[in-house]
Amino acid sequence: MKVQGKMFIWLAVFILVMAIVYGVWSKEPAGTTALFLAFGLSMMIGYYLAFTARRVDALAQDNKDADVADEAGEVGFFSPHSWQPLALGVGGALAFLGVVFGWWLLYFSAPIILIGLWGWVFEYYHGESRTQ
Repeated sequence: MKVQGKMFIWLAVFILVMAIVYGVWSKEPAGTTALFLAFGLSMMIGYYLAFTARRVDALAQDNKDADVADEAGEVGFFSPHSWQPLALGVGGALAFLGVVFGWWLLYFSAPIILIGLWGWVFEYYHGESRTQ
């Protein structure tokens, strides 16, 4: 975690320098604002990773003499299949089409989004995956 924290903090410093150079040379407010916001976001992520790195055990990536096999093992739990992202994608597409063609499409997209969100949150509370 220490490595990632340092990488994001150095990225934030680079983005800050580029934002200042871009702002002085271009005098364009939208791009300059976007770069300063990117600096803030990179700094937040870097600070969080550096802050939490002190509270967790050292990982293999923090050891200069580590091998690739040192981090072998279970990475985490990943859902094998789910239809809920499809429902959320269709509902989100209809919602954005509602902005283009008319707000009345939100009446059709909101229930699809809510059903997809409900199903995604509670997909492990029913059926064959109930005990996981």
